[in-house]
Amino acid sequence: MEKKKLLGIPNRNPKDLWTGVLFIAVGAAAIFFVREHSMGKAMSMGPAYFPTILGALQIMIGVALLARSFFRSGLPIGRLALGKMALVLGAILLFGLLLRGMGLIVAIIVIVILSAYASEKFRWLPALGLAVGIAIGSAIIFSVLLGIPIPLVGTWIETWLGV
Repeated sequence: MEKKKLLGIPNRNPKDLWTGVLFIAVGAAAIFFVREHSMGKAMSMGPAYFPTILGALQIMIGVALLARSFFRSGLPIGRLALGKMALVLGAILLFGLLLRGMGLIVAIIVIVILSAYASEKFRWLPALGLAVGIAIGSAIIFSVLLGIPIPLVGTWIETWLGV
């Protein structure tokens, strides 16, 4: 395997290298954007506390991946799957559009199936089972346990059923 160099140092795993760089950048951005908010303390957290801790953890993971890329061999980065990325992004947008009109259950089933369809290993039955399981679990967690007022069945379905 041909070794590419970064700053004159041979790199053996480009996937880990760029994943580490991305993690470091996102973690640094999280810390940067909350820097003007109060940090607080562990027992009395301010609005910057949690994003700063997560950003720092993400930076540490990024540094570990970056370091590992120089010592462990890996595959080169493949083609960018723009069509699959567009499908997942479309599923997220569709979730936002469907949530109010169709309700949480239908919106989750749609996002899970469309996102699973982006995989080369997609099969209908496991995807549908996963979608239904996540929809039921989300309904229980968000609506029942947390009491968040998200409609489980949306107004479009209620109108269609005459409820």
